[in-house]
Amino acid sequence: MPRATELTDFERGMIVGLHLGGKHTHKEIAAIVRRSKGAVQGVIERYIDGGFTTATQRSGRSSKLSKRDERQLVREVKKDRSITPEPLTEAFNKSLTISVSSRTVQRTLHNYGFYSRVAKKKPLVTEKNKKIRLEWCKRMKNWKEEWDKVIFSDESRYLIFKNDAHKLVWRRCDEKYKQDCLAPTVKNSDGVMVWGCFCKDRMGPLILVDGNINAAKYIQILDKHLLPYLQELGIENYIFQDDNAPCHMAKSTVKWKESKLIDSLEWPSQSPDLNPIEHLWDELERRIRRDKVKPKNKAELFAALEREWGRIHSNVTDNLVNSMPRRVKAVLDAKGGATPY
Repeated sequence: MPRATELTDFERGMIVGLHLGGKHTHKEIAAIVRRSKGAVQGVIERYIDGGFTTATQRSGRSSKLSKRDERQLVREVKKDRSITPEPLTEAFNKSLTISVSSRTVQRTLHNYGFYSRVAKKKPLVTEKNKKIRLEWCKRMKNWKEEWDKVIFSDESRYLIFKNDAHKLVWRRCDEKYKQDCLAPTVKNSDGVMVWGCFCKDRMGPLILVDGNINAAKYIQILDKHLLPYLQELGIENYIFQDDNAPCHMAKSTVKWKESKLIDSLEWPSQSPDLNPIEHLWDELERRIRRDKVKPKNKAELFAALEREWGRIHSNVTDNLVNSMPRRVKAVLDAKGGATPY
């Protein structure tokens, strides 16, 4: 298939080699290398005329920026990842004896691998939380089958109308999860809140939370829905996971868990990337957003969420629980920082 990109030296050599073999027409060679017949003919003619198999070196205008200037530009963009080209160019020109255009600035950054990308939204991880996450993962790095006995839980909010606004930042391809390349997120108060849980063996219930959740309401949810779920599992020694939200860590909640002999898993703060239930929340979001008929009110929204929750296959939960050792390793590799999960 013809392409508009420059032929590589390897492709040129391949074309000449096929031509010298004498068994292929120009059209056949073009089909083999997936290039146009005209491009193939040009390479062969250049070889016949001068014996060349590489592209002609093109002359061009020399760069207005020195290597030192270019390194200064990279430092400028690292100071503020979300700066737009025009203010960046203005700030950069103040450090130069010449003046360059914003197009030159963008082109130079592209040469260094920096492109304007949508910032990944991740909870802000402070230096203190990084240390806590790192220590927790060091303790859990040898867990394997132990994760099969963990019941993962969490609350999540869903909006009837979702805001898809994005933040652009300058970054390299491998800097997606660097702290200054992220768009930190915080929970908002609008929409429908649900509570859910699951383990490797079985999906748990999905519960609509009426209004804001406090310790008393959280205890009611656990008493009415978690305890029956534990009875359905019919196996002892399960460990219950919830995060460090105030209602989860309240004295009354801890006391209730102890009275019901519920073994709780210690959990590091600001660590949704370690909780596989976050994948289920994202999956639910994608499913209801791709429906042709969109929910128009909270009742319809929860009905859609409950329907899709019940359709999640056990293979999904198996894979999510099996991902826990990899999640722990990712945090260790990131030294407690943000991960791709």
